[in-house]
Amino acid sequence: MNPFSSGTRLRDMIRAIRACKTAAEERAVVRKECAAIRAAINENDPDYRHRNLAKLMFIHMLGYPTHFGQMECLKSIASAGFPEKRIGYLGLMLLLDERQEVLMLVTNSLKQDLNHTNQYIVGLALCALGNICSAEMARDLAPEVERLLQFRDPNIRKKAALCSIRIIKKVPDLAENFINPTAALLKEKHHGVLITGIQLCTDLCKVSTEALEFYRKRSLEGLVKTLRDVVNSPYAPEYDIAGITDPFLHIRLLRLLRELGHGDAEASDRMNDILAQVATKTESNKNAGNAILYECVETIMSIEDNGGLRVLAINILGRFLSNRDNNIRYVALNMLMKAIAVDAQAVQRHRATILECVKDSDASIRKRALELVYLLVNENNVKPLTKELTEYLEVSDQEFKGDLTAKICSIVEKFSPEKIWYIDQMLKVLSEAGNFVKDEVWHALVVVISNASDLHGYTVRAFYRALQASAEQESLVRVAVWCIGEYGDMLVNNVGMLHIEEPITVTESDATDVVEVAIKSHNLDLTTKAMAMIALLKLSSRFPSCSERIKDIIVQHKGSLVLELQQRSIEFNSIIAKHQNIRSALVERMPVLDEATFSGRRAGSLPATVSSSSGASLNMPNGVAKPAAAPLMDLLDLSSDDAPAPSSSGGDFLQDLLGVDLSTASVPSGTNQAPKAGADVLLDLLSIGSSPVQSNLSTPDILSSSQDNKMPIATLDGLSSPPSVPVRSTSAGGAASMMDLLDGFVSNSPKPEDNGSAYPSVVAFESSSLRLTFNFSKAPGNPQATLIEATFTNLSPNVYTDFIFQAAVPKFLQLHLDPASNNTLPASGTGSVTQTLRVTNSQHGKKSLVMRIRIAYKLNNKDVLEEGQISNFPRGL
Repeated sequence: MNPFSSGTRLRDMIRAIRACKTAAEERAVVRKECAAIRAAINENDPDYRHRNLAKLMFIHMLGYPTHFGQMECLKSIASAGFPEKRIGYLGLMLLLDERQEVLMLVTNSLKQDLNHTNQYIVGLALCALGNICSAEMARDLAPEVERLLQFRDPNIRKKAALCSIRIIKKVPDLAENFINPTAALLKEKHHGVLITGIQLCTDLCKVSTEALEFYRKRSLEGLVKTLRDVVNSPYAPEYDIAGITDPFLHIRLLRLLRELGHGDAEASDRMNDILAQVATKTESNKNAGNAILYECVETIMSIEDNGGLRVLAINILGRFLSNRDNNIRYVALNMLMKAIAVDAQAVQRHRATILECVKDSDASIRKRALELVYLLVNENNVKPLTKELTEYLEVSDQEFKGDLTAKICSIVEKFSPEKIWYIDQMLKVLSEAGNFVKDEVWHALVVVISNASDLHGYTVRAFYRALQASAEQESLVRVAVWCIGEYGDMLVNNVGMLHIEEPITVTESDATDVVEVAIKSHNLDLTTKAMAMIALLKLSSRFPSCSERIKDIIVQHKGSLVLELQQRSIEFNSIIAKHQNIRSALVERMPVLDEATFSGRRAGSLPATVSSSSGASLNMPNGVAKPAAAPLMDLLDLSSDDAPAPSSSGGDFLQDLLGVDLSTASVPSGTNQAPKAGADVLLDLLSIGSSPVQSNLSTPDILSSSQDNKMPIATLDGLSSPPSVPVRSTSAGGAASMMDLLDGFVSNSPKPEDNGSAYPSVVAFESSSLRLTFNFSKAPGNPQATLIEATFTNLSPNVYTDFIFQAAVPKFLQLHLDPASNNTLPASGTGSVTQTLRVTNSQHGKKSLVMRIRIAYKLNNKDVLEEGQISNFPRGL
């Protein structure tokens, strides 16, 4: 016999495939076998149809295409005999799924078999329908399945219940048809029918409020009695697992009670006693018992308030945390994170056990326990919890230090009772894991130190000691050299000594040594070395005796291969050598930074323009406001904006070092350039980025124009005395003319005149949980520019936090996003978040607007991302 004919037995084909030594040999065998099956299909050979189908199913399980055999399944199903139908239905479930169009052809066969006199054929049809049922098939065959829920044979009733679950998931509208028949299943004595009936009721309650109310009134008492019987039942070997009677039925009943009790105080009260009985009588030394206890705890936490039961449930979770099984501890931590929102005080009692889980050897448990500890922190326990976490930071694994450091920093920043404690804790973290600290964390520390004027001496001495003990932590070195540069004189003179400090003797040479070590270290990056060089420049003024030595250190970098260090070295050397008379003014202490403004910038909640004591703010292209004169942020590159390195021109140099607001310099009234071009040049001069719009006005033109009007902007080498600095930061006329130049970039500029909404509002994006609406307006005389007000509405009953909207457009469009009005979106449409978009269409009249959007938010501390494309903009935009 041909080994690859349709008469080849299934086992012979399997043996031939397993004998293959390479993938190529296997493909060859499968290819020949498939060719033989195709030939048999073409000849319409009924004798070996069942054998060919069996082979096709095995080939399908190996991952090879078998679509050519789908019609053979339908032919087998249409056969009269049970064996042919069995192999046909098995092939149908394996080779097809609900997305196949061929499936429509089998609906009539299924209907006939559901009404067949042979119960085994009825069972085959129910199995197939329960596995591959589509929405159309569900609507057509639901009456037959509903009828079979009352069939005489319990196995058919069980299969009909499972098939009904699939139907109501595919077509929830059909749920009401199954409510009455399902109620009878809850009184069944047959175990299989009872457990499937309970699952069907649970799914009905999830999709139908009518079913929920029906079962609360008619079936709740019976369910409670059934659960009580199961809990008190004697040993039954048929359903016993590790000494626990029927844990699967336990769990199904508890899940159904959870649905019935949620949101209904009366129903919850009727099930309290049995839940307490399950929680206290179930053994916790077996895995099956722990599964029942976990479901019981979840049910207790989901039903309406009962303080005693909830304390009992949280105590069960506390026992889980002491279990040796990692899986049990992990699910306990997950459940405690939900429970903390309900009864934080009961969870607090297990704080010591949770802290021990932070030190667990399992990475997943460590991370989840750390998140739970973070939620447990409040003003009353922040100090002991932070102390425990900081002590563990010293011995924790390297891969865990990043998460642990981030949480400690967040806790300290959020719950710090006083600034000295904040500084002490941050110093400990920087000393132990400074390389894991993010930039915004030590930026915030610098802001706090800047504002704590009575702690400047204490802080600089503390960081000096820490830097001598540990100089390999990058963030520690950065903050320490900044403090020494700002408050080095306090370090040397022991100014502001607190009673908790030990006296320390530091000479000017010692302080200079520390900064010199930092700038010469091969392990530190460019930012740290640049900060160290700035600190040296400041110390050259504060420590006159070390001025020459500092000059020598700076000069050593004039030939550096790193452009930033080379440029700073040349410029700083010029200051020390040639401009002694203005050096003290250049390197005086930074002004106190506004903590509220910095916190707002970190949170991304600042409005588009922010008032500042030192001048107006500038609208950056990315929608973030940056103060015109922010000396510390510019000098230390603490700004979140990716500004280019300052050039060596006099205007840039003075801006970076003096913090002078060049935006208030006078501008000739006769300038005939476009206001937008003037704004671009100003942004270039301040080294804070540029507008995407091309400008025809170059920087040399502006400089020459200024010189023609007797306003020289000299380079540093040309400066001889402070009076020659051509900056008039207090000139009212200069400020007024610069406002003309900026034309809308300053905070108090008039808003564009509202031209009215000439275009209809559109629903740009809508999902089951979110709606985005666009309102359009245009400024007069500028048809290319469109102002879009986006309104976001939450359609779900849950609050969305950390809301972020992003958009992208093709190259012929330019998009500017202002910050959103809020980052929290209220539930159920009770409020909305608005955000302004400015779109410029360079192909106006030729191409329409199109936009891709991405909306991110957090729902119950889980990240959610929605994306879409908007192409339904009104014509003419």
